[in-house]
Amino acid sequence: MTSMEPMDESVLPGKAGEVDQVGRTFTTDDAFDANADQYLAPGSTDAAIPKGTIDPVYEAKARVLNHAIQEIGMGWYQWQLFIVVGFGWANDNLWPIVTSLIFTPITNEFHPSRPPLLSLAQNIGLLAGAMFWGFGCDVFGRRHAFNLTLGVTAVFGLIAAASPNFATIGTFAALWSFGVGGNLPVDSAVFLEFLPGSHQYLLTVLSIDWAIAQVIATLIAWPLLGNLTCQETATTCTRAENMGWRYFVIAMGGISLIEFFVRVVFFTIFESPKYLMGKGLDEEAVKVVHEVARRNGKTSSLTLADLQACETGGSTQQTSAKAALKRKLSALNFSHVRALFASRKLAFSTSLIMLVWAFIGLGYPLYNAFLPYLQAIRGAKFGDGSTYLTYRNSLIIATLGIPGALLGGVLVEIPRFGRKGTLAVSTVLTGVFLYCSTTALTSEALLGWNCAFNFCSNVMYAVLYAYTPEIFPTKDRGTGNALTATSNRIFGIMAPIIAMFANLETSAPVYTSGALFIAAGCLVALLPFEPQGKASL
Repeated sequence: MTSMEPMDESVLPGKAGEVDQVGRTFTTDDAFDANADQYLAPGSTDAAIPKGTIDPVYEAKARVLNHAIQEIGMGWYQWQLFIVVGFGWANDNLWPIVTSLIFTPITNEFHPSRPPLLSLAQNIGLLAGAMFWGFGCDVFGRRHAFNLTLGVTAVFGLIAAASPNFATIGTFAALWSFGVGGNLPVDSAVFLEFLPGSHQYLLTVLSIDWAIAQVIATLIAWPLLGNLTCQETATTCTRAENMGWRYFVIAMGGISLIEFFVRVVFFTIFESPKYLMGKGLDEEAVKVVHEVARRNGKTSSLTLADLQACETGGSTQQTSAKAALKRKLSALNFSHVRALFASRKLAFSTSLIMLVWAFIGLGYPLYNAFLPYLQAIRGAKFGDGSTYLTYRNSLIIATLGIPGALLGGVLVEIPRFGRKGTLAVSTVLTGVFLYCSTTALTSEALLGWNCAFNFCSNVMYAVLYAYTPEIFPTKDRGTGNALTATSNRIFGIMAPIIAMFANLETSAPVYTSGALFIAAGCLVALLPFEPQGKASL
């Protein structure tokens, strides 16, 4: 094996029909960004990561590792990782759905003066979890965070079933949400850092687990909450008559515990090579790459000398623990945030997408948290407001989310429609169908409108999760994703606060939520960038 010399040029030209160094064929005259392992837009001459933005030694080593992962390709290890990472995507939707489904039986049993405080506790936990695990995985590593997020969720979820009062269940909802909040930030980092550039689309495909989780939750809730909880019309509700929600939380905690067990016992998660390299552990990073190659039935040409060669050429800065700490401290100067507002057009795009996430972050939980309650009180007017029918309908609604997530992946490739068109239309239709649900005069009509809402909202989320990182430059993509996620969580906290002052026996939460979705859809139409058919910078 020969040592790979670090590349001096960050952008390599390509002509139509030529094959690049990682086996991809140029379809048009364009440029390959060696720093980011991706193509630039046709005719572009600027690298995705300008020189001097990050430690040059770290940058050179990262490019060598990118090439090594691409050389290994997509194999058995990555496909196994695809499955266990899906557990994180599933839990990200599963537990907020749990809070929504147990909201009515908990309210009936404990009679809290402010029922929406349960949703508030959940959203505070999600925000804290996203911040702690997201930043923490850069400090104590991806591997431990990858496993612990599911473990924390499972343990506190199981304990929550024994809650004797409303304050206790609210506390445990915040604690299990603390684990849930770290799933996407950590799992997406783990997956991407082992994924060859040619297969990064699989990150979008993971959205199917998000939709399936909702179906699983409502499928289990239907018999347990439908038959073993107090009816909406009951005048009294004792613990013995209302055990269904406790069994349901135990079942959900058990699922998370099994997923945690599978991750720890049946799958070996290696520490990210880039994380190890950033800590100055080059030899361990090389060992991980070779082990992944071995599990894929391949060999890697990467050697320790390849990484050490990046430390020559006049640079004295190393990727030691001290240098890694300096990079972390230098990040406190908000250079990555400023970069997202460097030009008027980029600042407009960043601000707008943050606002879109904020509106959706307020609108979705405002409606979804009270969906079973709304179905029950509206169904009662139609003469079929039983708890059993309420959760049966929730299952039907959830099932429509699966084809919605798949359709989103197809629509984004339609010419002249693309990401923006799909996202704008699906977001507006989500709000429109919410308004339509208030016109229902029969239970069947109400169910139909709610199915249409969930179908469109899943199209919306599938596209939103793909579009958002595409419009951020590679070097600032993590910061951009953090800004949008923070906007989403902060406004999610506002949802139950607003609901506490709303009359839940009216359609006020629905009207507010619908208006927010329609406003978000209109804002999407104003976004300046359309990534369809273009390589991300």
